[in-house]
Amino acid sequence: MNALVDNGDAAGLAGAGPSLGEAEFAFLREFVLQHCGISLGDHKRQLVQGRLLRRLRALGLAGFADYCDLLRRDPDAELGELASCISTNVTSFFREMHHYDLLVDELLPRWLEEKRGGRLRIWSAGCSTGEEPYAIAMVLAEALERSGAGIDAKILATDLSPQALAAARKGVYPIDRLGGVSDARRKRWFLRGEGSFDGFVQVHPRVRELVTIQPLNLLHDWPMQGRFDAIFCRNVVIYFDKPTKQRLFARYAGKLEERGYLFLGHSESMYGLSDDFDLIGRTVYRKRP
Repeated sequence: MNALVDNGDAAGLAGAGPSLGEAEFAFLREFVLQHCGISLGDHKRQLVQGRLLRRLRALGLAGFADYCDLLRRDPDAELGELASCISTNVTSFFREMHHYDLLVDELLPRWLEEKRGGRLRIWSAGCSTGEEPYAIAMVLAEALERSGAGIDAKILATDLSPQALAAARKGVYPIDRLGGVSDARRKRWFLRGEGSFDGFVQVHPRVRELVTIQPLNLLHDWPMQGRFDAIFCRNVVIYFDKPTKQRLFARYAGKLEERGYLFLGHSESMYGLSDDFDLIGRTVYRKRP
């Protein structure tokens, strides 16, 4: 999940290159709000400057005015890179474990019983580097084994950041990133690296084959044709303004099956933003029939 967080990395770069002027920052604020739905406050100016200096160097640009001109000429070509620069992908395996408990104890057993011979679809919207969809896939793989149900089950994982998606597709993580994974799941669903990959693990092919990873801007068109039984959009909408949240929740309702489920992050709420859902648990919403 993408979050604009000042983790100190901007401070050391602030004086190491061209400055971000008021006019350029105003343009970038409007561009990011329009294309990413993220609202940048005045206090984010130094942070944005520090993050984007790396991108200016990579592109061989002299200053931020040149970067803004590039965005004006071809917004889509640079949008993913810009999103990667200003975002910190904060995620982990089995974050907010109560959501996975609901899947394991209630939702997956019911779906697999009701959908024998049918299809099951879950969407991880804002999947970052892949920990969330792979954690969902682990519990899904376990449920499929227990039930023996013949079901077409898939997880769609999307994000705007090309760097995050590249990491998700590899499914390779440092061992110390497995803090939220039980010992049994570590042994079952991860392959330990050797040689130059010592200290790393890769997600098991059985888990990876359940996940389809695609780039997607939540504010643009959604090419998916079918509906989803559940959508995970955790720690994403907290950075959007109210109108953007309202539009996004309405679109999610349209992409969910009747009585489908929407999972939000621990700091997020739908209160006063949508009449399409009922709150049924901690940041778990069910679409109204």
